Amino acid sequence: MTEGDTGADAPYTDAARARLVMAYEASELAELARAAVPIGEQELNPDGTSRSPGTVLADAARVLAAAQRFFEAAAVFERMGGADWQLIGDVLRVSARTARVRFAMAEAVFRELLCPEGAEAAGEVRRLRAYMAREPLEVALDLDDWVLRHEDGDSGLGTTPVSGGLVRTDRR
Repeated sequence: MTEGDTGADAPYTDAARARLVMAYEASELAELARAAVPIGEQELNPDGTSRSPGTVLADAARVLAAAQRFFEAAAVFERMGGADWQLIGDVLRVSARTARVRFAMAEAVFRELLCPEGAEAAGEVRRLRAYMAREPLEVALDLDDWVLRHEDGDSGLGTTPVSGGLVRTDRR
């Protein structure tokens, strides 16, 4: 990777772009889950009941939604990497048809987002995913920083744990 590379100047495979979206979803899931670990000083009443009923459940619902986005992104990555529905079904212990029904829409949306016109009328989440798919290096560099901030010191991931793994292709 050279210093002047950008997503537009350095094409990446669709699988690399899908893996980047999956990495982003994993970081979002990790942040939400991590935020649920501490018990706030004012969270519990002296008798152990909640001071804000429903707050923890709402947080858990956000974690679950993030986990679902991560799960879908993983299936899309597998499809972009060449996996057929049979393999995905086998891994998930469901039929190929069930796997296709569960993830085909996520795959179609991702493929649509790879096209410049695919995200123009999309909502915020779709625009973000389209940006990730079209500008992978910029997003990967941000995720490099995220990984390094959360590294426990002994992982040996190097300085480019995300961007260093992106695979380029010549689409010209």
